[in-house]
Amino acid sequence: QGCLLGASWTVSRTWVNGRCLTYQQALPTQPVPTLQHTCERYLILLEPFVEVDELKRTKQLVQEFLKPGGVGEKLQKGLERKAHNTDNWLTDYMVQTDYLDNRLPVVAYSNNSGSFPRMDFRDEEGQIRCAAKVIRAILDSKTMIDNEALPVDYLGGKPLCMKQYSQMLSSCRIPGLETDSVVFHGKTSYPSRCITLAYNSQFFMLEVYNSDGTPLTVHQLCVQLERICSSSLETSTEPVGILTSLNRDSWSKCYDRLIQDKTNKEALSAIQRSICVVCLDKAMPQVPDDMYTRCNVLQMMHGGGSQWNSANRWFDKSLQFIIGEDGAFGNNVSHSCLDGTIGMALTDYVLIMESSTVPLPTPQKLHFNITADIKKAIEEAKRSIDKIVQDLDFSILSFNHYGKNFLKANKMSPDAFIQMAIQLAYYRVHRQHCASYEAASMRLFRQGRVGEIPSTSSASVAFVMAFNDPNKKVWGGLGRGRGVEISGQTVFGHFLGLQHQATEKNIPMPDIFTDEASVKISGKVFDYRLATSQVPSKSGCLPCAGPYQYKTYDICYTLLKDDMTFVVSAFKTNTENNSEELKKAVEDALLDMRTILLCCCNFIKI
Repeated sequence: QGCLLGASWTVSRTWVNGRCLTYQQALPTQPVPTLQHTCERYLILLEPFVEVDELKRTKQLVQEFLKPGGVGEKLQKGLERKAHNTDNWLTDYMVQTDYLDNRLPVVAYSNNSGSFPRMDFRDEEGQIRCAAKVIRAILDSKTMIDNEALPVDYLGGKPLCMKQYSQMLSSCRIPGLETDSVVFHGKTSYPSRCITLAYNSQFFMLEVYNSDGTPLTVHQLCVQLERICSSSLETSTEPVGILTSLNRDSWSKCYDRLIQDKTNKEALSAIQRSICVVCLDKAMPQVPDDMYTRCNVLQMMHGGGSQWNSANRWFDKSLQFIIGEDGAFGNNVSHSCLDGTIGMALTDYVLIMESSTVPLPTPQKLHFNITADIKKAIEEAKRSIDKIVQDLDFSILSFNHYGKNFLKANKMSPDAFIQMAIQLAYYRVHRQHCASYEAASMRLFRQGRVGEIPSTSSASVAFVMAFNDPNKKVWGGLGRGRGVEISGQTVFGHFLGLQHQATEKNIPMPDIFTDEASVKISGKVFDYRLATSQVPSKSGCLPCAGPYQYKTYDICYTLLKDDMTFVVSAFKTNTENNSEELKKAVEDALLDMRTILLCCCNFIKI
């Protein structure tokens, strides 16, 4: 559900073994909020959305749930026991519910991506050279990860959990009926020495280490990549990779049929075990310069369709690096395996090594035996991805009127200010308020992943409604939820954990989670229409994610000293949503809020 807040990773050139785990065991475990606190916050979150009688009914259910010796207390004790016996009571529940149980395609709905500035080449030779540098950078970063030599990430002066870095490479999502799984091969006894190279919708195992264990140089990698490109000119091979873009149940059925064949099973295992996927894309249709960024975002997200590069992907892989023949560059990250900012880290690190003339083994092309039913599924996948490509829309706002320096100078929380601008924009477009959240890092805790900060509150609704009355004080109290949420006091996560406890312990699900009226009411709070993420970037990356469900907008934004960028996505066939309209409304809201802010400041000075 979008990327996470988190510190950008700047790679240190000083390798200090064990540095990244210096604080790991000292990190606190994620606390279980008290039942009373969560229920009180839940009722507060309901206030902007429910009628008086609905709120009264919910309060009755909450009181029943909180009764001493009742089912709520029993579930709470079970969750506290789990917290005592595990590093993180929430992460597994969250990954299972938000990602692995989700049956929608991972393309657009789950995976996120990063679009980087266009590279300075426009031909296959430049593409190969760039890919060689990227692969070498991946290997150097892998060495740091394996040696536990990464610099520690910090947030607000506090060290963050570094566990995800060790799971970043050699990882893959595996399709299953009803639910998927994730495999991490990086710490196995015999980790892969290969990168999966995707070219012309075919897959190759590229061994990236010399016999003495040293990584190949950029020159050596160029030689190997040229071999692959010259050997994969045929286009008659069935594009198996496009199957990973299907909805998860359809892909699972195809997967089960594929692995019945030994050749297929070995090929699939090789991809899953490989360090990562590097995709050499063919050039996309030329567009005017002012349209390039948007088109590049879409290419990184889905490949452009079955006629272009969508089959030149393995969307289940934790990390895919994408280099186009026309200078396109970016990545695609499986959110089930790791969080977006962790995956972005590798793309900042490029190191050119000296050339070598050591003989190299020929890269091995992966072969698949395709039956008639698999071929039929491939055609279905082509239609499915093309439908997503046609439906998914992105609008990009480059806002250069001011940035966080201006907001801080006027004693505003930059993030809270932007969240209010987004809510004001939504109201202006749709003439109603909606449930919204901001994704936030929970890496202050051991093995923490993502938290959802509900950003719609009575205060934010009051701000939106009173915006045209600058005499009202509506700026205060708008940023309080963030600190509560990233400190582990998560309402949604706590409720999720309690529901899992009921299932695991065979305890009847409490009325607060099953009562028809209560479910409808809670949907008003947790059935989000706006999913937002602030993603810091020091490398010019444009973060992007599709809506996690059909009726939702997704907004990724980057906030810099003097400017900010917003990437707004929505599905076109949902005629209620319009990414271009919302983008324009965000721009207008930011300008109008600046005007009001300056008026308020001048009034105070007077």
